[in-house]
Amino acid sequence: MAGADTDVDKILRSALQGRILTREEALALLRIANKSDDFFRLLATANRLTRTQFNNKAYIFAQIGINAEPCSQGCKFCSMSKNHYVMDGTWRKDAADILAEVAAVTGQGIDDLFLMTTADYSVADFIETGKKVKIRLPKDMRLVANIGDFDYNTAIALKEAGFTGAYHINRLREGIDTGIKPAARIATIEAIVKAGLELYYCVEPIGPEHSYDELVEEMLRARDYDLKVMAVMRRIPVPGTLLCDKGQITALELAKIAAVTRLVSRPSRAMNAHEVTPVTLVSGVNQLYAEIGANPRDSKSDTENHRGFSVARIKDLFADAEYSLS
Repeated sequence: MAGADTDVDKILRSALQGRILTREEALALLRIANKSDDFFRLLATANRLTRTQFNNKAYIFAQIGINAEPCSQGCKFCSMSKNHYVMDGTWRKDAADILAEVAAVTGQGIDDLFLMTTADYSVADFIETGKKVKIRLPKDMRLVANIGDFDYNTAIALKEAGFTGAYHINRLREGIDTGIKPAARIATIEAIVKAGLELYYCVEPIGPEHSYDELVEEMLRARDYDLKVMAVMRRIPVPGTLLCDKGQITALELAKIAAVTRLVSRPSRAMNAHEVTPVTLVSGVNQLYAEIGANPRDSKSDTENHRGFSVARIKDLFADAEYSLS
């Protein structure tokens, strides 16, 4: 039983007061037993910080996967890896289809729009598509790229095309569970930041085998970039993928990791947990994703009809959690 003034209590008070937490403090929070009194104090602290700092405002991001094709990078958790392609089809959307989906989703009240491709998708084609999408967006809506690795010149080209940010991370066990060297991922992140694009980061894809040290390493990396938006994501064991038998962390474990990440990384606009689990909405999370098209965590290539959440469904979740979308 936790005492009246435990080390955890001191760490949580420090976080609320704005002090930057250390690696050791982050690890101490992650080691809290799920369902314990300290666990619920942790969630309450992250929840309070988000609700007060972000004025109880929630954000909805939408992501459109614009191709479903075997990817050469061989990520062991991805449904579109060339080594174990388990997606139910192979296709590439044309501009007309993409623009129709953009019009449909942006008309429902979202904040940021993401366009996602596999790593082998032509960057030149992606940029041309981005230009067409940008002119259809409300002026205050952010446009975010989620693509393979690229250099500084490409980052500048993305910015000139109208992209305001990019989602890019050094994934857990990069180079082990993926065919990509961590140095390549970090070089792309540096190019994004140098070009003045907003960097979106995430600790992912979290599985039961990952140590808390591995998670904290990425939390601290994210904090070093002074992010506006941060996220955590648990790995979905898609049947047929090479890591499927490793299993999945629980919703409570994800909520704990989200809470610690919120306190450690201190994003200035929003905190996300993925895929959607309602309990994370009381652990410091105020941003969720609607998804359309191909999704690396799904074997169905129209994820909006399977794993992906709709904008309407997300609005209902935020309303139930008493967040404001206005």
